Amino acid sequence: MKNQQLFSNRVAILATMHQKEIVIAPLLEQLGIKVIVPPDLNTDIFGTFTREIKRVGTQIEAARLKAEKALALTGETLAIASEGTFCPYPSLPYISSNREIVILLDKENELEIIGEEFSLETNHNFQLIQNIEEAYKFATKVGFPEHGLIVISDSPKDSGEIFKGIITDKQLEEAVYFALKNSPNKKVHIETDMRGMYNPTRMKNIEKATRNLLKKINSFCPSCGIPGFEITQRIKGLPCASCYTPTLLTRAVKYQCQKCGFSQEESFPDGKYADPRECMYCNP
Repeated sequence: MKNQQLFSNRVAILATMHQKEIVIAPLLEQLGIKVIVPPDLNTDIFGTFTREIKRVGTQIEAARLKAEKALALTGETLAIASEGTFCPYPSLPYISSNREIVILLDKENELEIIGEEFSLETNHNFQLIQNIEEAYKFATKVGFPEHGLIVISDSPKDSGEIFKGIITDKQLEEAVYFALKNSPNKKVHIETDMRGMYNPTRMKNIEKATRNLLKKINSFCPSCGIPGFEITQRIKGLPCASCYTPTLLTRAVKYQCQKCGFSQEESFPDGKYADPRECMYCNP
C-alpha cells in the first residue's frame, strides 16, 4: 500500500488562522492532497503566545485537538495542524530554541503521523522598556519590521491592553506611547510576535517540520506497507574511534510501525565510530 493510495485526491483540513498554509500546503500537495483552510476555525482557543489563553495540554495534545476540531467542523477525515514552543536551550539557557510539530490525523486509516523540527534559529525574545528609544533598539535586534512585535503594559502578567501584529514604525510608536501612559510603573513589556504570519523565521521551521512529516509519510513499514514507519528509540553507546569506549552518541535506532507493531533495529545510523572529542575519556 503506497502513500499515494492513502492520500491522493483527498481533502485535508489545515487547522490554522495564522497563514501557515503558505509553507505547509505546497508540500502536502506533492502527495495529491487538496488543502483547505476553514475560515471559521478559531485555533486561539487552544492557547495563545501572549498568554491570554493557556495552552491546552502538551504541544502534541494541543496540535491534535486543533486537528480534531477541524474534522468535527467540516466532517472530513483528514486534518493537519501545527504547534510551536519556545524555551531556553537545555545546555545554553540564555539562548532560545524553537520546537515545531506538524501533525497529520487520518481518521479513515486510523493514522497519526508527526513531523518535527528543533532549531536554534529563532528571534524569540522579550524585554521591559521605559521609552521609545529602547523599543526601537529591541525592534532592530529581533528583525523588525519583517518580524512583528507585541506591546503590553507593565508585564505579561498584568491585564493591560495587548497590541499585536506591530509591523510599522507608526504602530510601534502608538502602542509604546499608549502603554507607557497607562502603565503604573512607566514600564512596557515588548516581545516578538511568534504567530506564523508575523514571524518568517518561525515559518521556516514550520516548513522544515512539514518536510520531516513528508519524510515519515514516505517511510513504509516493511511488514504491512503503512506509512509512518519511524524511529521510536535511540540507543546510545557509539564507540570512540580512538579508545572504543562507549559514548553518549547513538549506536542504533529502533523503527516501529504504529499500525501492526512491527519493529526493526538499524545499527550505526550516523557512522560506526564517534569522534574522540565526544569521548569522556579521550576528551574529559
